[in-house]
Amino acid sequence: MVKIIVDSACDMPRAEAEGRGVTVLPMRTSFGETEYLEGVTITPGEFYAKLRTADALPTTSQLNPYEFENALKDSLSDGDTAVIITLAGKLSGTYQSALSAAASMPGRVYVIDSGSASIGERISLEYALRLRDQGAGAEKIFTQVSRALSRVCVIAAVDTLEYLKKGGRLSATSALAGAVLNIKPVLSLKDGAIAVLGKARGFKQRNNMLTDFIEEMGGVDFSMPCMLGYSGEDDALLQNYIESCRHIWQPHVQSLPISIIGSTIGAHVGPGAVAVAFFAKGQGRNAQ
Repeated sequence: MVKIIVDSACDMPRAEAEGRGVTVLPMRTSFGETEYLEGVTITPGEFYAKLRTADALPTTSQLNPYEFENALKDSLSDGDTAVIITLAGKLSGTYQSALSAAASMPGRVYVIDSGSASIGERISLEYALRLRDQGAGAEKIFTQVSRALSRVCVIAAVDTLEYLKKGGRLSATSALAGAVLNIKPVLSLKDGAIAVLGKARGFKQRNNMLTDFIEEMGGVDFSMPCMLGYSGEDDALLQNYIESCRHIWQPHVQSLPISIIGSTIGAHVGPGAVAVAFFAKGQGRNAQ
């Protein structure tokens, strides 16, 4: 049997994970001296409520090798194999921790650096689950998902760059540009690198930029998983995007999978983000 193990930055709810046979290892978020386990001792709603009133920004920490080792010991019976999917190695040391744990079980554990986070990591997980449910073995899942990663596209419109700047994920110069111009930055995440694609003024321009990016990437491959995400205490901004861009999605999917961005990534993007993750047709503009 193939076991799938992920970090909680993929933002799959724990109840759903348990029902689909996925082991989710919770990452840690700290407000001052108080530490929380993502999805276990703090929900996304509770996180954003705390963020709204916090005196200082929260911090996050990576998973260590010991946590992966324990998960493998608990998950694997004789003859079982495992695929571990992590958030981007350029964003966290979690990937290296998984590799370290896997080294003690050569040929049984395969580790995938998703090159992404949140819903970008999630669609890679969804593809792995599809392959597993079709009967693929761990090595084939690893090969197929790894091969498809170059087509994963993530774009997000955020309310401010301040959280990314203070978390060390973006330069102060880029963050200052957004603050001075009072604009809503539009970002991409590719191979673990965050880039500012543009600066939108108002919801209409923001939605247009998200649509333009999808078109520049060659469009959405609807035969593969896709997902929308939002951060904050409600999904009003996401619903505004869905309504304005209905022409992209409605002909292809009956319902859109939606995820709330949890505390690991929410600590860096803040509330008010709207994100889209999909596999591009062909290789996409930024494929290696």
